[in-house]
Amino acid sequence: MAHPRRFRFAAQLSKGPEGTGRSWTEQAKRAEDLGYSALLMPDHFGDQLAPMPALVAAACATTKLKVGSLVFDNDYKHPLVLAKEAATVDVLSDGRFEMSLGAGWMKTDYEQSGIPYDPPSVRVDRFEEAVQIVKGLLEAEGLYSFSGQHYTITEHEPHPRPVQRPRPPLIIGGGGKRVLSIAGREADIVSINVNLREGTGGVEVAPNASPDATRQKIQWVKEAAGDRFADLELNCLIGLVLITDDRDSLIESMAPAFGIDPTDAHHIPLALAGTLEQMEEELQWRREEYGISYFSIEADSWELLGPVVAKLAGN
Repeated sequence: MAHPRRFRFAAQLSKGPEGTGRSWTEQAKRAEDLGYSALLMPDHFGDQLAPMPALVAAACATTKLKVGSLVFDNDYKHPLVLAKEAATVDVLSDGRFEMSLGAGWMKTDYEQSGIPYDPPSVRVDRFEEAVQIVKGLLEAEGLYSFSGQHYTITEHEPHPRPVQRPRPPLIIGGGGKRVLSIAGREADIVSINVNLREGTGGVEVAPNASPDATRQKIQWVKEAAGDRFADLELNCLIGLVLITDDRDSLIESMAPAFGIDPTDAHHIPLALAGTLEQMEEELQWRREEYGISYFSIEADSWELLGPVVAKLAGN
């Protein structure tokens, strides 16, 4: 059955506003009340809670809210460890976990931790094996083995088993052709991002979020997915939200600094600008034009977009 492409929204959060456990769980409840489908977390070593325990706390404080990460960095945990933790969170959340995986990109995380920052091709090779292992372990009904260049699993019987069968849905995020092609073949949800191969994620990546670049990325996914493309849910992270009554002037003044044509800037999937009504119209345009229906909203904007989420979610 093809994916219905109904709107879904995730609050992309990293810590409680007061730095306490109570403020974290209250924030999760607020997201659920506003109509958000999920609470997703980044996976970095900076100023944020560790994802797995924080996601369990959020799930225990809510009743319908899905929890997950956008996305887990493959290099931070062995895939067997990540799969076991994923199954555990799925059990503790009563089947509300969204699994995710990415090849890793933030150079400062690697520098600070001492984890080797291998060339992109090596990280993606390792990630591709990890995707197979995580899916295999979460789906396994008995002993599981894997032998690859980077990982070896020998007759492991995974416990616990996830509530969702055959496994929790898998999000794969990326901005390059190879990762998006893997996502097209293997993921249930594909998160379209800018290409972060340089490891920085600054303003220099903005041109890579243009409408033409976005269409190309979705085409890569489509070509790799083949007949299963209709079953995929497409996601993107909106990192910049600017509420204004003069959208055109704002965009025209800002676009050159990002190396973006003002006309294209209206439709960059990583940003939203205008009135709430204009933002609602733009999200509908993006679903129609790009096929993206699942939007993750960064921590400083998710409450601002509450009225838009309440109106569009599920439609």
